Amino acid sequence: MVSDIGALTGHLGYFIRRLQIWVFQDFIRTLAAIELSPAQFSVLAVIHANEGLSQIELGNTLGIERARLVRLLNRLERRGLLERLPSTGDGRRHALRLTPQGQSTFKQARALAERHEAGLLAKLGDERYRALMGALRD
Repeated sequence: MVSDIGALTGHLGYFIRRLQIWVFQDFIRTLAAIELSPAQFSVLAVIHANEGLSQIELGNTLGIERARLVRLLNRLERRGLLERLPSTGDGRRHALRLTPQGQSTFKQARALAERHEAGLLAKLGDERYRALMGALRD
């Protein structure tokens, strides 16, 4: 590695991207124990919190393009973690729901995610962690 990164020194986007890579690599390692990706965790988390939402609502919420979301949902459905049910309000839509196995897997994943987040808090310190979360939530 070089010590001088030149013009990148003054670019916030560069440092946000580096942080994102570091955080994701750690989260990927954390979730590997239950064979979930960060994207799959996000899908399970949003469905868990909003049972019955549609694929369109899920994709819009997470910013995942339709084709990629369909592949994610297909994988999770094949694993028995979620199911697509006909929507009661619109026959053209599917309502997404976690299966009992999906609920159990999400519970495990959530505990792992909390451990990961605690590690970030320890690494950054309380003040920096809160400041970063506050800035990024706005």
